[in-house]
Amino acid sequence: MRVSVVIPAFNEEKLLPATLASVQAAAATFLSRGWTWECVVCDNNSTDGTAACARAAGATVVFEPVNQIGRARDAGARAASGEWLVFIDADSTPSSALFAAIADEITAGCALGGGSTVELEPGTPRYARSVCGCWNLWSRLTRWAAGSCVWVEASAFREAGGFGTEYYAGEEVFLSRRLKAIARRRGRHFIILADHPLRTSSRKLKLYTVTEAARFFFRMLFTAGRAAKRAENCDIWYDGRR
Repeated sequence: MRVSVVIPAFNEEKLLPATLASVQAAAATFLSRGWTWECVVCDNNSTDGTAACARAAGATVVFEPVNQIGRARDAGARAASGEWLVFIDADSTPSSALFAAIADEITAGCALGGGSTVELEPGTPRYARSVCGCWNLWSRLTRWAAGSCVWVEASAFREAGGFGTEYYAGEEVFLSRRLKAIARRRGRHFIILADHPLRTSSRKLKLYTVTEAARFFFRMLFTAGRAAKRAENCDIWYDGRR
């Protein structure tokens, strides 16, 4: 068995080293099972030292010139050689326990893929942790994976058409829907793991005002996600603020 960890990265030289270190440590659980693994970082048109950081950590680096998270994840997946793909965001730090839980599901063979609940880094304001908790509940009820952690059988990912280029945010929700349909046809499941949440950065709370964040989320809510088809509506992902 070979697992490919795919990390999209746009101007992530500050947080990427910690992410790569955590991935390296967590991936020991794959090696302990006699599996092999690789790390593929997609440099999504960065203007900083993102690519150099990734190469220094031993990752394979590919380049995607168009700033779009779905394109970056798909470019990384095309370069990956694993039978299973694990997508981790560049500001997140997976634990060994999370990767072990994913490996257990792969071994069991009942799940075609899934995601994980998430937790924000220590020191995050209580209101943000509450919002995160609401998302985790909704994620488990709907079986929508958070983009910061998606794991999937490579053949199913390709059948689903990958993340695609239609959306600039929320593309993981639409991928989750397609993968759930494929799982039903194959007599398998798409599940959200909850015992070992993925820890992720809360930096947007520091970089953007509450008004800026609220403007984005209400825009998505009142257009049923259609606003995510235009890059200018998703500036908090693409303006390069870090």
